[in-house]
Amino acid sequence: MKHINQLTRFGLFDAHVPRYTSYPTAPIFSNNVGNSFQVDALSALDEDVPVSLYIHIPFCERLCWFCACRTQGTRTLSPVEHYLESVKHELRLLSQIIPKRLKMGRLHWGGGTPTILPPALIHDLACAIKSAVPPADNFEFSVEIDPTMVDDAKIAALAAEGMNRASIGIQDFSPKVQAAIGREQPYELTAECVRSLREAGITSINTDLVYGLPHQTEYAITQTVEKVLTLNPDRVALFGYAHVPHMAKRQKLIDEAALPGDVDRYRLSARATDLFCEAGYEAIGIDHFSKPDDSLAKAAHDGTLRRNFQGYTTDTCPTLIGVGASSISRFDDGYVQNAAATGAYMQRIEAGNLAGYRGHILSLDDKLHARAIEMLMCDFAIDDAALNQKFGGLAEGLEPIHAQVVTEFNGFVVRTSTGIEIFPHGRALTRIIAQRYDRYVGTSAIYSKAV
Repeated sequence: MKHINQLTRFGLFDAHVPRYTSYPTAPIFSNNVGNSFQVDALSALDEDVPVSLYIHIPFCERLCWFCACRTQGTRTLSPVEHYLESVKHELRLLSQIIPKRLKMGRLHWGGGTPTILPPALIHDLACAIKSAVPPADNFEFSVEIDPTMVDDAKIAALAAEGMNRASIGIQDFSPKVQAAIGREQPYELTAECVRSLREAGITSINTDLVYGLPHQTEYAITQTVEKVLTLNPDRVALFGYAHVPHMAKRQKLIDEAALPGDVDRYRLSARATDLFCEAGYEAIGIDHFSKPDDSLAKAAHDGTLRRNFQGYTTDTCPTLIGVGASSISRFDDGYVQNAAATGAYMQRIEAGNLAGYRGHILSLDDKLHARAIEMLMCDFAIDDAALNQKFGGLAEGLEPIHAQVVTEFNGFVVRTSTGIEIFPHGRALTRIIAQRYDRYVGTSAIYSKAV
């Protein structure tokens, strides 16, 4: 905490910056790029290079007030079943466009609440996915799990379909905090979920926590982390709560007066970080932790750590195909997002078209800046030699930005023989520093707090 005055001076507690899970970020996407680019990019894929698939299930039985994801509430399975018919139709359309021998290296089901699906629908969806894009060797299948919406039968169905990584949403175990964000989830229920997953043979378990929630204190987050440690997760994500009621109307239910201030948010994050590191976890990037023998830690050490829409990952597949409403696909030449509203997505698919409606075509300069930002987010450093090898003389265009960053963040960033590096005490500034390499700064987009 001794650097807090300097961090204040550098704008840590005032800045709103992207999380840089992509570059350019989604608010930059344009309606000029859509279905046509999507079809061309899919048909041009190399059938010998596996792809990742992301399946979006945008339904929840309860809408947590803190969540800003694209979701909708339902008390019945009818809208979910109708939506899955469109997803299966989209998968059939994809199978007609992609190369016939293309394989799937990674699969992730996100939401919403994927575990809203009963076993029969889990098997039905998994079968449709594998029929469209068969799994490759060393296939990894991860699912976001809501402990309040899962049971042994659902876990058994997911395990039977190849799930080998589970990501459990926790946020905070304090009953007072849970009541303030509309998400009641007792520790005992979560522990039972973890037990069931391990008994089903799921060998890798992630947990998601959030700091900056209403009524959250250092004592409360300490209690939460200590309980999480008893679950023995392989990885932990610690995200800062983004209060954006202008975008997520349900957040208006949260009492803004109960939210911790910016400096208190920083202290909450720092306290949780200290506790995980003291327990033997390695800090990965700006907001993840993993056991030293986990593949995420190994990737951080050998320079293969990557960042995508799910955060930090070991996924090296160059292509991510997003399936479902609002899903984003990443290709070598750009991004394309499916229609965001569930109804609009389903209308496009039922008309026999893919649902891409906005995106961005990457220039070579975009790719250079994207890789430089990813290096900062993953490695806290930029390796000029690696960029020169990939981008040639174009990489020299980063030199003025390097000079600006080293001068502006003097004492927190240093020029090295291979590029630039952020000192450990300056890593809280990483997103702010990364923004200096963002060529699209100055748009009207509103981003989350830097801390």
